[in-house]
Amino acid sequence: MSEESIIYVGNKPAMNYVLAVLTAYNSNGGEGVVLKARGQAISSAVDVAEICRNKFLSGVGKPVIEIGTEELPGDNGGTRNVSVISITLQPDKKSAKKKA
Repeated sequence: MSEESIIYVGNKPAMNYVLAVLTAYNSNGGEGVVLKARGQAISSAVDVAEICRNKFLSGVGKPVIEIGTEELPGDNGGTRNVSVISITLQPDKKSAKKKA
């Protein structure tokens, strides 16, 4: 996936990210979009993915979800673990075949 199809979710309102997802999804030629978030923004990323799937995008397949942990530098000089999520929204293979 290209760099334009990756949306990093932070602490802005969810609808800002929904607009970014819709723009990227429609402009990248059916390749799909990846939502990435870590820490407290994970719940926002899930909300954005569900809003897009249920309200705005049709023909989207089941999202591919990857979770993990990143080590970030801590305040006291050590490291701390932060949860990360990656949600991939791609066109459904079945609906893509019907259109062709």
